[in-house]
Amino acid sequence: MSRIGAVGHRLYTGEVSYDFVGRKKVWYALSATIVLISIGAMLFRGLNFGIEFEGGGDFRVPSANCSVEDVRAAVEPLLESEPIVQTTRAVDNVEFIRLQTEALPSGAGVGIETALVEACQANPDDITSSVIGAIWGGDVSQSAIIALIVFLVLVTILIRVLFETKMALAALFALAHDLVITIGVYALVGFEVTPATIIGMLTILGYSLYDTIVVFDSLRENVRGLERSAKMTYSEAANLSVNQTLIRSINTSVIVLLPVGTILFVGAYALGAGTLKDLSLVLFIGIIASTFSSIFFATPLLADLKEREPGMKALAKKVHANRAKQERTDAAGPAAADSGSGTTTTAVLERPPTTTDGPAPARSARPARPTTRPGGRPGRPSKKRRGR
Repeated sequence: MSRIGAVGHRLYTGEVSYDFVGRKKVWYALSATIVLISIGAMLFRGLNFGIEFEGGGDFRVPSANCSVEDVRAAVEPLLESEPIVQTTRAVDNVEFIRLQTEALPSGAGVGIETALVEACQANPDDITSSVIGAIWGGDVSQSAIIALIVFLVLVTILIRVLFETKMALAALFALAHDLVITIGVYALVGFEVTPATIIGMLTILGYSLYDTIVVFDSLRENVRGLERSAKMTYSEAANLSVNQTLIRSINTSVIVLLPVGTILFVGAYALGAGTLKDLSLVLFIGIIASTFSSIFFATPLLADLKEREPGMKALAKKVHANRAKQERTDAAGPAAADSGSGTTTTAVLERPPTTTDGPAPARSARPARPTTRPGGRPGRPSKKRRGR
């Protein structure tokens, strides 16, 4: 058995246990700090929405005969705001200059293309452009919000049917936790938000839900008959479930992150594939956040909610009382054993000694029945009178 497999087996059987639930205040503080930073980044820096959401123009020009400065100087007189101009590479490793602008008035795209042809001495057929209006971008934003709401509603119904209300609440809080952190990273770093980003966010929410349900399913098995047996509290059962699924969660996350990281760092940045970069970037951030939440946030939060129930409070008191009783029994065990040994010795010494000088006295026999009747007449055995 490998070392990781051995550790996983010891975690599953309870031989080794890390107190994740018991240190919930530490994880709450860490999560709160990350979430506050994320919210602050969203409020003060905002998100960098792509032209699909806000509208605008996206022009790509082969950069053989011009530079970024040449393109900027050619189009700035035609625009009311400063454009974004950068050099990038296509999937086929061809370098080109990408020009992104805000929403353009009708017919403005033709003028920009003409300016780019003159500045770069390029063939008009080599310039690719995509102009999106603000109305279409608003429709995309609305569709993304509707998709997110529908997803959350369906998730709530599913978990409520499979598990219970408090598990559904803990899972929803974990989803919100992962979503806020992912969006916060985008706002903090300034990554562009595109439709592929929204698709990736919905994907990581599904992954986060899967990782959380794996722990909750193990917990459901561990709490069966818990109040009747009173061997452990709900928090201890929850901590056991986290330990039992810890290696599985880590292995799953690593296996998923390897191809996502390859697409992000090799495929996207080396080849400049925009859609792949947008999708893999949000997946990479979200998987890390969801793995953290399923271990350090969702399960401790569920245990916190359940321990407030009267039944779980009574269970905790019963468990602690049983353990205190067992500790007293264990502490009195050696003394009780010594006392029992002395009593047995005394009983043996007080027994009358057995002798071997002669044969053992014979047992007294029952007196024989008299053979004579009262009055001196000999008796005869009684016979049944035969019927005539």
